[in-house]
Amino acid sequence: MAHWRQFLSNWKEPIRKKSNYLAKGTIIATLTISSLTLGSVKAETDGNAELSIVYHVYFGDERIGVVSNKSEIDNWINIEVDKAKEKYKDLDFTIGNQISYVPEQVFRITTEDEEVLETLKEKVKIKAEAFAINVDGKTVAYVETADQAKQVLDSIQQNYVTDEEIKQLNANKEKAVQTASVPKLTEHDQTRILDVSFSEKVSVSEGEIAPNQILTVDEALKLLQKGTLEEKKYKVQSGDVLGNIAAQHDLTLSQLLNLNPDLDEGAVLQIGQELNVTVYEPFIDVVVEYEKYREEEIPYETKIVEDDTMYKGEQVVKQNGQTGLKAVTYLIRDVNGTKDSQEVLESDVISEPVEEIIVKGTKVIPSRGTGDFIWPAGGGYISSKMGYRWGKMHKGIDIARPYDRTIKASDNGVVVEAGWDGGYGNKVVINHNNGYKTVYAHLSSISVSVGQTVPKGSKIGVMGSTGNSTGVHLHFEIYQNGKLKNPLDYINN
Repeated sequence: MAHWRQFLSNWKEPIRKKSNYLAKGTIIATLTISSLTLGSVKAETDGNAELSIVYHVYFGDERIGVVSNKSEIDNWINIEVDKAKEKYKDLDFTIGNQISYVPEQVFRITTEDEEVLETLKEKVKIKAEAFAINVDGKTVAYVETADQAKQVLDSIQQNYVTDEEIKQLNANKEKAVQTASVPKLTEHDQTRILDVSFSEKVSVSEGEIAPNQILTVDEALKLLQKGTLEEKKYKVQSGDVLGNIAAQHDLTLSQLLNLNPDLDEGAVLQIGQELNVTVYEPFIDVVVEYEKYREEEIPYETKIVEDDTMYKGEQVVKQNGQTGLKAVTYLIRDVNGTKDSQEVLESDVISEPVEEIIVKGTKVIPSRGTGDFIWPAGGGYISSKMGYRWGKMHKGIDIARPYDRTIKASDNGVVVEAGWDGGYGNKVVINHNNGYKTVYAHLSSISVSVGQTVPKGSKIGVMGSTGNSTGVHLHFEIYQNGKLKNPLDYINN
């Protein structure tokens, strides 16, 4: 009985103990023989008449009939109990409902022994003593012993918490009782189990059931976790696809794949292949409540400061942002290993975030040229004018020996080309959106990109000698409505 008391101490729901609890190995045949005598009947015949005893047989409160001798019924019961004991050697048995006898003294014996025995054979069921696992007041499984019932329930919980966590939980509860508190969590991602329970009301009680309905620990565990002992299988037919099979069994494709983890959406099905199509509905949900400590970043805010001295589209970072840090303790509730809820128990700032400050220009850069072109280089002289040279047309002017190799946009406009172009080397073309275009060639590097709006005098690159070039210089061209023009007729130098 020691293990039984220990089991009681471990579960919140008490096990309802029978008043006639019997030790292992005892065979029960609950037979009650009433001492009630209906009374003697005085014979009114001659003095040679003798009284005899008959027995009225009751099954519970139901009168079955009259027999002349109860030993035949007793023998039958003993035989049935012995059969059950031989087949199920480790179980205790009972006939369940009571069979009782009420004797009566009679002069004339009129009995129905065979009929009564046949009736009892139909009504009397040999039952085994077992332990019922009850969920919300309804018995869902029987196992042989109280220890097995505890093992089943413990195993369900151990799918989601370890023995070590349970030990720590019990230790923390004892510490909380003694000190009224437990230490705070201080390490990142550290967790502490607060409670493990079932979402349903679960209890264990003694009961009686047909021996073939008593489950093993594994069977009871499977039944409680999946809601069924038998999984429904489907054999793949010609033309079947996963989506249709799922729909036929009221499943989503995701559910079907979860039931058959060896499959994926692209799996090729084989005719005759068996798929599990059982929808699991567990009898018991395991609820785990725990607290979790995390150190989390606090995002910094970005502040935009406008500056009308800077061109629109330009920006500089005046102050770099820096994330802060906070310590957060969460209360988390998992149901069957899936997060069900989460709330913040405590939150403390470790370091404040630093605001990022960005200065953005608001000065509008006109994309339309003025028609007045400035000298595109930092000084220098014209080393070659526009015209025929070396047997072919030189389309622009060459500017060499500047004091500053910065190349500037000759007028407002939008960059339409910026990159390598054969003999031109690195080339930039600006559309001034007023019928004019300018070309800048042989640059050592380019500082603008296609689509960028550039104001007059802004840097677009650095003078170089890329492409077909005899030395460091800028080749500069001007077009009006697609026709080549002499830059010297337009440059206001």
